[in-house]
Amino acid sequence: MRVALAIVFSVLGAGVAQAREVVPFRGDYPAGVIIIKQSERRLYLTVGPGLAIRYPVAVGKAGKAWSGTARVDGKYVQPAWSPPASVRRDNPRLPDVIPGGAPNNPMGARALTLDREEIAIHGTTQSMRASIGTAASYGCIRMLDEDVIDLFARVSVGTPVLAIR
Repeated sequence: MRVALAIVFSVLGAGVAQAREVVPFRGDYPAGVIIIKQSERRLYLTVGPGLAIRYPVAVGKAGKAWSGTARVDGKYVQPAWSPPASVRRDNPRLPDVIPGGAPNNPMGARALTLDREEIAIHGTTQSMRASIGTAASYGCIRMLDEDVIDLFARVSVGTPVLAIR
């Protein structure tokens, strides 16, 4: 197993940040599947038989988390953000649009939109970094910016996503 991990590290690059790591992964998934384990607050990207890159994430808060299957249907760099109706109800003072790259834009550096209504895997602002590892969102999967940039480079539109509790 150590030899396999060493090979994966050389293929994936030695510059992997501390927040993400290559780990053994159980399950019969082909390489290139995103699996979100809500209870662990971790996102896994399968990279080969029995191996995945593990990233810490924030998941949906009670009553907002989703489970099931989806696909990546869009990839965006520095995306603008328009608060969905559910967020606007709780925060009526939010502007209609927060421009991409703005320090208060909760989408962060990258976003992978899913073929589910108003759900994305996205980065975060500096002030929200502490939310990673918690149940804090309205259903989106929130990542550290450096991790979503890494994931963004590894996946394509059409990548399957599986969210489990």
